[in-house]
Amino acid sequence: MTVTSTARRSAALLLALGSMANAQSVFKLDTDDEIRASARTLAYDTMLYYHGNETGQTPGILPGPPPGGDYYWWEGGALWGTMLDYWHYTGDSSYNSVISQALLFQVGEGVDYQPRNHTASLGNDDQGFWGMSAMLAAELNFPNPPSDQPQWLALAQAVWNTQAAPDRHDETCGGGMRWQIPLSNNGYNYKNTIANGCFFNLGARLARYTGNSTYMKYAEETWDWLVNIGYIADNWDIYDGAHVESNCTDINKAQFSYNAAVLLQGMAYLYDFTDGSQRAMWKTRIDGLLARTLEVFFPDNIAYEVSCEPGLTCTTDMYSFKGYVHRWLTNLVQLVPDTADKIKPVLKTSAQAAVNQCVGGDSQRACGFSWKSGKFDGKMGAGQQMNVLAAVSTLLVDSAKGPLTASSGGTSKGDVNAGSNSPYQREHAPITTGDRAGAGILTVIVLAAATGTFGWMSWER
Repeated sequence: MTVTSTARRSAALLLALGSMANAQSVFKLDTDDEIRASARTLAYDTMLYYHGNETGQTPGILPGPPPGGDYYWWEGGALWGTMLDYWHYTGDSSYNSVISQALLFQVGEGVDYQPRNHTASLGNDDQGFWGMSAMLAAELNFPNPPSDQPQWLALAQAVWNTQAAPDRHDETCGGGMRWQIPLSNNGYNYKNTIANGCFFNLGARLARYTGNSTYMKYAEETWDWLVNIGYIADNWDIYDGAHVESNCTDINKAQFSYNAAVLLQGMAYLYDFTDGSQRAMWKTRIDGLLARTLEVFFPDNIAYEVSCEPGLTCTTDMYSFKGYVHRWLTNLVQLVPDTADKIKPVLKTSAQAAVNQCVGGDSQRACGFSWKSGKFDGKMGAGQQMNVLAAVSTLLVDSAKGPLTASSGGTSKGDVNAGSNSPYQREHAPITTGDRAGAGILTVIVLAAATGTFGWMSWER
């Protein structure tokens, strides 16, 4: 077929326009007002992925889980944490009623973020993300629910109480929580950093908020387990996890940014809560892990998901990790002030790179995932939008208050016994020898296919 000169000119024009779009982001970050305006647009675009407040839809969750949509239950909880921080840093309360509805609708029958209709994808990390968002609501003095509804602090305590229960910490691998909660779920035979990291994080924050050192004791024990099992390496690499069949010796050394960040945020709370030699100990650990985190996950000072970004082989879950890292490192700036000079310039550069590639979609402002490339990669989604929203809104940290405690203005009501009467039970038969053998075969197949990578996560839920 002959291509006419008119067609060639049209194609050239479209190419030129596309190049211009790739070079001209609509988002500006030079002043606080520009940051707020950019964050407002990013929040709007992020919430376009949420339909839970529409007639006939389920409040609290993003479309899913697969095959009904791309997103597992946990990412809804992560979304509300992102939106809580957006409200806190920008002062925009436009979405507050939606946030509150979502956090309350998903509490489940035991009011502990274990809804039965999401049992098939219920991991300790999934429950932990919802608990951390409830904890954030308490720390930010997000408007409290009516007195006849669950309260933010009590919800965080309910999650912690159910995870501190002895049945979550068996003797395999010398302790630690498993990835999944129900015995029948794929991944129940895997003990990973993120599940235990969320428990560590939540315990650290509850200790600081309530002043109850029992929470800190459990956090310290979890930290020690992560070190002793080898998930926290001597050089501060943070590995993903291992299988109980090997007594957790077949460590998957894939590194994901949110594993390092969830530990850093928890350590920042413990640093602020303690004094003397304990504070010095946590500061030494913070300095070590922070330096390694910036080195591994911020090449050229731009967020980069090292285990999956090359080749864009990330799962939907992984496409949301960068935003958590920006949010949680910002807490270090607030709670460990002498880290600010190391962290803030990096997050500023990273946020600018993030918005530079938000030139996609019909709106020509949709965000992709590959910030370091400087180009829109076409990988649009809720996680990708959440990432950039978090990176931009947290730039306003200097004008925002740090997380509160019960003694410094926090008003959320707690319940030390929350979750103790949960009706949730593992309604599954005990694992048999045959089950263990089958799981072992799966482990061999998976590790052979993806040694040292994240390929095993193809059966992630």
